Amino acid sequence: MHISRALTEELVQLEMTTVIEPLAEGGSFNKWRQRGKELVLDELVTLLEKGNRIGNRTKLLTDFINRERKATTAIGDGIAIPHIRSMQAREFMVAFARSTEGYDFDSPDGQLTHIFFVMAAPPYDDSLYLRVFKSLMEMLQYDSFRQELMEVTQPGELLRAIRSME
Repeated sequence: MHISRALTEELVQLEMTTVIEPLAEGGSFNKWRQRGKELVLDELVTLLEKGNRIGNRTKLLTDFINRERKATTAIGDGIAIPHIRSMQAREFMVAFARSTEGYDFDSPDGQLTHIFFVMAAPPYDDSLYLRVFKSLMEMLQYDSFRQELMEVTQPGELLRAIRSME
């Protein structure tokens, strides 16, 4: 599967805007981290909305939050791939978002997450969903590709970088 067929310039956000307040003194770190992840997921769902292929936005966000509560979708090396199969996805969707500063997304390596590929598919669309996930994982293993994703300045450059890896 060519990811670049599903990922369009309108589904690329080169700088995320979510602001997460610092942990209050005496506050619960786990609750703070969970709230931060929910805010990031909200921004990612907003990005997916631009593709006009979702049903109920609130239910889709809830599906992402519930998925993230089961296990983190951060994979390390500054990357997270939030992904779900949901009745709120009318068809397969993928979007890209980047944060220069990074977010605490409960990464297994303890590092901040900068690169987000977010995916949603209808529950019956396992084949395409899994092929894209596998393809992303193969591309993201290369340091040079991850660095290129951090350095692009235009959505078109991001799509060209992805095409060069497909």
